[in-house]
Amino acid sequence: MNSIEDKIYNHDTDIDITHKINSMELNNWINHLQYIKKELSNFISICSKELNSKLESPVVIQRFKKKQKENDTLLNALLQYNGARAKIIECEDTECDMVYISEHESYRRSYIYHLDKYRRLKDEFFNSIKGKFTLLKIS
Repeated sequence: MNSIEDKIYNHDTDIDITHKINSMELNNWINHLQYIKKELSNFISICSKELNSKLESPVVIQRFKKKQKENDTLLNALLQYNGARAKIIECEDTECDMVYISEHESYRRSYIYHLDKYRRLKDEFFNSIKGKFTLLKIS
């Protein structure tokens, strides 16, 4: 494989295609975690200021802060992994390629697990604030 790029060609090997798809997937994960980082910051800000008096427990803020640290940890790991993937072009055998593919699968499981836990936290948060607010009537 000469380089990792997004375009898939007819002459690409199955391994080349796998590496390209994995690179696209990794970039998607990174973008998503960067968005989650902003979203968590907003949740923490809202809970600390606007919703502080309406929340039954300060645990909500603590859980968002914990998830923020976990998100940062995974994001940093994926950014480092993304940089290390540049060496894929040096692979000359299937064994080398499989190391990268196995590592990617491990990161995929970590990402999916993190995403599942984050979604559950958001669902719990929204369920806990249901019915506690009234909408302003705009005339």
